[in-house]
Amino acid sequence: QQDNTLVLISNLHQAAPLPFGNGNFKPPGQFGGLSIEQQYMMRFFFVTFDQDENITSVNAQSVSSITPSEAAAHANEVLQSKSNSGYYDNYRYLKSTKGSEVTLTFLYSERELATIKNLLQVSGIVAFFSLIAVFILVIFFSTRAIAPYVRNIQTQKRFITDAGHELKTPLTAIVTSADVLAMENPGNEWIANIQHQSSRLSKLITNLVTLSRLDEDKPFSEQDSFSLSDTLWEISESIQSIAYAKGKQFECDIEKDLFFYGNKNEIQQVVSILLDNAIKYSDDEGKINLSLHKKQRKMEILVSNTCKPDLNMDINRIFDRFYRPDQSRSTNSGGTGVGLSIAKAIIESQGEKISVKQIENSNGTVLRFSIIL
Repeated sequence: QQDNTLVLISNLHQAAPLPFGNGNFKPPGQFGGLSIEQQYMMRFFFVTFDQDENITSVNAQSVSSITPSEAAAHANEVLQSKSNSGYYDNYRYLKSTKGSEVTLTFLYSERELATIKNLLQVSGIVAFFSLIAVFILVIFFSTRAIAPYVRNIQTQKRFITDAGHELKTPLTAIVTSADVLAMENPGNEWIANIQHQSSRLSKLITNLVTLSRLDEDKPFSEQDSFSLSDTLWEISESIQSIAYAKGKQFECDIEKDLFFYGNKNEIQQVVSILLDNAIKYSDDEGKINLSLHKKQRKMEILVSNTCKPDLNMDINRIFDRFYRPDQSRSTNSGGTGVGLSIAKAIIESQGEKISVKQIENSNGTVLRFSIIL
């Protein structure tokens, strides 16, 4: 709208001398139909330049807030900007060319700028409170919408925990009966199989209950400062004999005097799960490594093992529950399929990170787990 007014004023200036008055008023309908009151409401001035950018005239009769010298200074600054239109201070300006002359028309726009500012402020306030209202409505309705799903998940968690406790009693009876039968019938392969499968089932129930507890919103975990270096040394001493008994190579590289604030038992459980996994799934005469080093303000535990290349393995799913890239091999290893899921859940419950990489090198395939504490 202001640009149209500027064009109109520029045309009026070219048609007759301005300011309006002394017979210079135009009848309504000419030059956009400006009324007499509208002509008095407008405050403007003109500055004309020749082709060498020298000021040839300044017409500031229709504005009282600035002097002709100030008007000339404003025009010089605007001319240097090379812009055909825009805002300068409280003025909207327009550059027009006629022959070799350049005329800058300035229209006083403080009222319009204030109106725009007020409009933006009101719009911002309305938008802010509208967003808050929408946000409250979204929370209210979304909470009601997902309530059945939340109840369903909570019911499933309670079912796993309750079922685990209920299964322990008959399972204990089966294990006890199998042990008695084994003593009465030594070497019986059927009884031995019952004992083996009962042991696996007992371990699976324990792991499922552990996962269910870790899935709670705020699982309770006692935390204290302890020597992470000494803890890993203790684990490595017990694992080393198992690895050697199965023909595996086991190496440790543990930095001394590193301490961590957290749950010692849970860290021991995680590292034991990873080392147990490494022993089970490493290749024949495979190499297993356990290391601990400080990296800047963090500590990194690395557990790696060599293994045979497995085209069926999806490294992105390795922490999924019951994921088995090779079903027959995993079953024969005695694993339950939830160990790595427990390890990840424990680490994340303490606000830390665990990741895995499959590395191909000259020695074959290496599976490496990394825990950042």
